[in-house]
Amino acid sequence: MRRRFLLATAALLSFSLIAAACGDDGGSTSTESPSTTAAASGGSSASNITAAWIYIGQPGDAGWTFAHDQGRLAAEAATGATTLTVENIGEGTPEFEQSVRDLIAQGTNIIFGTSFGYMDDMERLAGEFPEVKFIHATGFKSNDTNFTNYFGKVYQPRYLSGMIAGATTTTNTIGYVAAFPIPEVIRGINAFTLGARATNPDVKVQVNWTSTWFDPAVEGDAAQALIAAGADVIAMHQDSTAAGEVAEKAGARWVSYNSDMSAFAPNAYLTSAVWDWGPYYTSVIEDVAAGTWTPTPYWGGMEDGIVKLGSIASDVDPALVTQVNDLGSQMAAGTFEPFTGPINDQDGNEMVAAGVAMDDGALLGMDWFVEGVEGSAAG
Repeated sequence: MRRRFLLATAALLSFSLIAAACGDDGGSTSTESPSTTAAASGGSSASNITAAWIYIGQPGDAGWTFAHDQGRLAAEAATGATTLTVENIGEGTPEFEQSVRDLIAQGTNIIFGTSFGYMDDMERLAGEFPEVKFIHATGFKSNDTNFTNYFGKVYQPRYLSGMIAGATTTTNTIGYVAAFPIPEVIRGINAFTLGARATNPDVKVQVNWTSTWFDPAVEGDAAQALIAAGADVIAMHQDSTAAGEVAEKAGARWVSYNSDMSAFAPNAYLTSAVWDWGPYYTSVIEDVAAGTWTPTPYWGGMEDGIVKLGSIASDVDPALVTQVNDLGSQMAAGTFEPFTGPINDQDGNEMVAAGVAMDDGALLGMDWFVEGVEGSAAG
């Protein structure tokens, strides 16, 4: 798995669009029968479309797969399309290809693969089934006919959540339970740290790598270790709620990811960086139905609604909430870019000059930590 990530990072340097990152990895390779949800009443021009999602986990994770499934439901309601899902499909397994073939046999027009490791199989199968649209989350490959990729600028709400975390800590130490040392995760840590230091220049962000996307035991232990080292706020980049539950028990605060996880640790919860895949999924289905869809890589942001800041805890200073919301509006309007210099790396070397905004290529291939991060970007 690590080798695939490193290869993907290298490949990103020659692509100008889309993140070489995965939202989920590992997990069970067992399959479940596709579950069909009835088309929304009333229908639309997309009522003859069948769209399918292949998940590496289950929607009950409250994280990555949950967010995608919420997007599926929103798109179904908006378009009247029929939707299918297959859960617990491991990357690079025979079950993945069989799932694709089964879905196509059921008349599927669009297949969304929601984990990085599905990419190569999707590329190959797209060549075999040119009439089906293959759309891959977090990858970087595409073709000119029926295969492309999609992701979002979740670093934008990461920055905003960092502002709240930086203003909340009293120890000036924030712990970050990190998944894998790939550009997506590194970019999120950096954005979070820049935001935290915007409200608290003295803050430091300690990184603890877990090499997991969903392993509550490992992620909980990592959070506990960071709290023991002095962190009183915990952030994370995995799919489980374990870090928040540990923070709750320890009396620390917590910034969640993927969805608004406030119900799982209500006293610890501060805010969250969340996905709203519904607008993108809706647009794809509508475009396919209209015959206007093209295999164009997508990397949207707050301006598209695909990423946003989740709810904010009631005890956060109202003045800070206003400031955060104002900056969020500026991000959506394209007038504020978090990665605008001057930005130094963690050793104090200038990486981005004053007034210069990092371009997409630099962001998508990010492999270094900003000033204020403690830990190695190599993992």
